[in-house]
Amino acid sequence: MSRSRFLFVVPPLVGHINPAVGVAAELAALGHESAWACADPELVRRLAGADATVFPCAGPVPGSGDGVRPPELRGPEALKFLWERFLAPLAEEMAPGVAAAVREFGPDVVVADQQALAGGLVAERLGLPWATSATTSAEFTDVLSGMPKVEEWLNELLGGIRERIGSPGAADPRFSPHLVLAFSTPEFVGPEARTGDQIRYVGPSVADRPALPGFPWDWLDPARPTVLVTLGTANTDVGARFLSECQTAARERADRTQTVIVDPAGALDCAGEDKGVLIVPSVPQLPLLERVDAVVCHAGHNTVCEALWHGVPLVVAPIRDDQPVVAGQVVEAGAGIRVRFGRVTAPKLGAAIDAVLHEPGYRFAAGRIRTAFRAAGGASAAATHLERLAIGTPAEKTA
Repeated sequence: MSRSRFLFVVPPLVGHINPAVGVAAELAALGHESAWACADPELVRRLAGADATVFPCAGPVPGSGDGVRPPELRGPEALKFLWERFLAPLAEEMAPGVAAAVREFGPDVVVADQQALAGGLVAERLGLPWATSATTSAEFTDVLSGMPKVEEWLNELLGGIRERIGSPGAADPRFSPHLVLAFSTPEFVGPEARTGDQIRYVGPSVADRPALPGFPWDWLDPARPTVLVTLGTANTDVGARFLSECQTAARERADRTQTVIVDPAGALDCAGEDKGVLIVPSVPQLPLLERVDAVVCHAGHNTVCEALWHGVPLVVAPIRDDQPVVAGQVVEAGAGIRVRFGRVTAPKLGAAIDAVLHEPGYRFAAGRIRTAFRAAGGASAAATHLERLAIGTPAEKTA
């Protein structure tokens, strides 16, 4: 097969870049060339490798300036803030840089993250085939069906973005008409999962990452159940109370379980040695998940998928954005328990942790999702679909 070029257009968000990194690595193994367009080139190079070709784009940085979201925002107001203060400005500010990257790199296919709308709209305007990289399963259910006014508002906003940086039309720029790579499976999304001739459920893209040095592997006792607590990379502003409740629950169970708590902002009191509780600013998540028996998290799509990829059941405490939808999918699949992020107490957290550790149904359901995820093909399947798009061959339907 001839060598093709792929331009990945991504937002400056770790959870959206990591899946694409695995796909780009598979494409490289097949002899193809990839480049990136992003508002944070250094973040891409940290995740994709220092030698990655990255074209810089303008765009807001999450959590700074006008993008600092009040922590109390939830529901439709949080969604409105996300689109008006981050995603819409990101699309419009990235568009010139994406166009410049296309001119300089000359890709055969543009791979646009679902939250980097400039990728698809610029490709469409320039007559290039493009694929959607859908790194959350939330968009594959009709989450706004009960909120018609919110749906109407979002459609108007998307139409305005299309009018300013894309070509005339009514198509939703979050879904390519050529190829949509959904990094999930219908077994997880649920029976109402969105389908279409161009949608391919490839499962999670789980690829090796640079190992973080210094994790105290010797601290882990293989004879005791291990719990990982993490709120991802974007929730340090709201996580202190929740992590404190987790710490209390973990201390109460230190005689029978061991708990690793990720605390990047240093919010917890960790004076002295906590028997059975390890508090660290970061973890090598993928290798650690191979030795974990339960995960407590914010229902971020990457963390959820990586846990279920390893067959690990979850306690999910969604905060905002797509997290309530993903948490609902975890519960509907039988692979975990949902708790209220803002109100849960240590006793309730402890009871949920005990349940997913010791009631076999949760682990059985997580194992069922694990099997479906691995059978879907992941980054390798995504790369194959992109290869076919590059040479104008319809992607084979696999799900």
